[in-house]
Amino acid sequence: MLISVIYIIFISLGLPDSLLGSGWPKMHVVFDVPSSYAGYVSMTISFMTIISALLSPGFIKRFHTKWIVIVSIFLTILGLIGFSISESYYMLFIFAVPYGIGAGCIDASVNHYVANNYSGAVMNFLHCFYGVGAVISPNIMALALRKAGWNEGYRWTAYIQMGILLVCIISLPLWNKGGETAEDEKEEAAGIKETLRVPGVIFTLIAFFSYASGEATCFLWTSSYFSGTKEGLSDGTIASFGSLIFGGLMLGRLFSGFVSNKLGDRRLIRIGIAVELAGILLIFLPVSHYMVAAVGFVVTGIGMGPVYPAIQHMAPINFGKKYSAAVIGLQMACAYVGSTFMPMIFGLIQESIGIGIMPGFLLIFAVLNLVLLEITYVVTRKNTDRK
Repeated sequence: MLISVIYIIFISLGLPDSLLGSGWPKMHVVFDVPSSYAGYVSMTISFMTIISALLSPGFIKRFHTKWIVIVSIFLTILGLIGFSISESYYMLFIFAVPYGIGAGCIDASVNHYVANNYSGAVMNFLHCFYGVGAVISPNIMALALRKAGWNEGYRWTAYIQMGILLVCIISLPLWNKGGETAEDEKEEAAGIKETLRVPGVIFTLIAFFSYASGEATCFLWTSSYFSGTKEGLSDGTIASFGSLIFGGLMLGRLFSGFVSNKLGDRRLIRIGIAVELAGILLIFLPVSHYMVAAVGFVVTGIGMGPVYPAIQHMAPINFGKKYSAAVIGLQMACAYVGSTFMPMIFGLIQESIGIGIMPGFLLIFAVLNLVLLEITYVVTRKNTDRK
């Protein structure tokens, strides 16, 4: 029962992430701002997530994961409702604060809980359910654009979050029956400064930054890529394409959940990045019909799928249980540094060069991610051999 609740929690984590990207082609017209201004809103959300991720090891020491989850979902609901009532572009920045803080705390705390208490298969299935949430919300936005307006896309998503929050409140007693207690976490957790001195941590953090840079760029700019490179598509269709990368992520993590215990985290990551590169090459193909690029984004998402959960699941194995909370919190912070700045930087690049440069941008980060993870494996080999 607890695993089921945790899966639902990750649906709630995925729901807000794809709304901005899928709604922005219409939102920037309504607000009368350039298309690149999505990057500033995304940057603000991610900056707040960085702060909450860095604070998460301290929260994990002081509070049980279940209370962090309750507060975090409430904050995301506040952010979603705030976006839905925003009447100007600058109001979005006010509500980006709770929007981002809620995401960082819940992500780091639940990933730490699962990495220390469950198998790699559970971790992949968990992140698969993140993909479920991230696939649902662009379609909610597409429906809202057809039937009402972009505001309703945020409001309807907030209603779903309220239902998930109610489930989490009802299920609070389940957390007392499984996994570690808050006292166990408090005794074992190391601080951030101490963790940064552990061999290999820096490389895995930069690798996580690289992964998140490519992923976040897809989250925010996939719909705009089709809007800028393919002709004859409706606003609703373009918005729905925001779900392509999320659908791929969901499928990749679903497949990985069945094979992760057999293949292991490292092999799974290598296979995933190889598939991701194949998807990027499909997007590169100079074909006018949108379907080839659409398949390319799905394949890219499938390849990305196992990378995120596998890196986090390796944290207790590579660096020890004592450091896992801080490592995962730092990984989340670095991921959101990538999420903060890279989509914005890409927005500026595409404004001057053209959004057709997107697959080349993704290729750079996929290769960088692979290289840095291989370096991490070499540095941490002695630790894993001892274990």
